[in-house]
Parts: sequence; C-alpha cells; structure tokens
Amino acid sequence: MLVEDYMTVNPITVLPETTHRQANDLMRENNIHHLPVVDKQGRLVGIVVKEDLLAAQPSPATTLSIYEIHGLLSKLQIKQIMSHPVYTSTPDCPLEEAARLMLDKNIGCLPVMESDQVVGIITDTDVFESLVKLLGGGESGARFTLHMADEPGMLAKVAQIVASAGGNITSVTTWHSRKDGKAYITFKEQGTDFAQLKSALDTLDVEVIAVRQHPLGTQQQYG
Repeated sequence: MLVEDYMTVNPITVLPETTHRQANDLMRENNIHHLPVVDKQGRLVGIVVKEDLLAAQPSPATTLSIYEIHGLLSKLQIKQIMSHPVYTSTPDCPLEEAARLMLDKNIGCLPVMESDQVVGIITDTDVFESLVKLLGGGESGARFTLHMADEPGMLAKVAQIVASAGGNITSVTTWHSRKDGKAYITFKEQGTDFAQLKSALDTLDVEVIAVRQHPLGTQQQYG
C-alpha cells in the first residue's frame, strides 16, 4: 500500500491571507480538519488544522461580545496561526512510512507533494481506514490468531491447511505484541468447516491464541 492508494487528491487549500472565519467555514462545510496553506504560486508554505483555529479563539470566559469576537476572527489571518515548516510525503511513499512519520512527529496529516505542488493529503483517518481493510474489519469469516515458530515456510503451511479445508484467506498480517513482545499471525478466512480447520491447525507446531468464528464486533453506546 502506498500513500497514493489512500490519500485525498486535490485537497482544499487556503492562502496565507485567508481569515480564521473563512478557514473555519471551509472546514465545516467540507467536513475536513486540515488545510494546506499555499502562496499565490501554489507553493506550500504552511498548514492549519482544526485545533489551531480553536486555540486562536477567545476563551469562553472572555468579556468580549459576540460581535467583537466575530470582528476579531474576521481579521485574523491564517499566516498568523499556521504551522511551518511542514512535514510532507510523496504519492509513492509506503503508507506505513507515512504513518510512522505522523506518529513520530505527533501530527495528524501530511500534504502529499509532487513537483513542488500539493497533489493530495494523507490523514490519520486514512491510515485507520487502511488498517481496518488490512485486518479484514467488517468482513464475515472466522478469525484466528496464532503464535508459531519463526521459521521459513510456517506461513505457507498455515495457508495450505486453510486451502485444504476449502477455505480462502481474506486477510493476513504478522505483528508483535506490546504486552509480551512475541510475534503473532492473525488471519481471516471464509468457506471452511470451522471445527475441521481448528482441528487441523492443532496438528501444526503452532499455539492457537484466539479463535473467533463470528468476529464482527458489537457496537454499544453509553451516556
């Protein structure tokens, strides 16, 4: 997966002279939280996010009237509150490297650059979406998590067992647990006899950590 596979192309941008109120209206009307700031030649000079706009607003305890607040925000320009310089990505950057950069720098988006022009934007929401698809979130089928020896061919053996049981692997990933540091594999499959597949996996030199025949999560609300 590359950044270009999940980025929003041709994102909405603003000029440094755009006002706080105009930027806020753009975000609200388009349901976005990030605005790259470009000069009149289209060159990236900064970025403004929803939190920047909120931080620039007067405190709720202010004695200013609504009219005075609106007047101030109508004069406040984005160049006064934008962040710069800006961390960026390119369309051909691996998505995991873009996500790592956002995590390392504690930022929620990266403008995507090509020939010094903003051609897209990748956000933390896009990364969440890619993670859901990578792990098969929302798809039916059984979900297995295994701990197995770190040896060549182990993944192929698991895939063969699933295929022999008439199943099709719809998603697979390897990962390391923060809790114990061990390596695991999680996969989702469709089409097998659940009990038959579980028994077949028990014949391998693997530890079956978790099995969910119907992994679709339930949604609950509180408050």
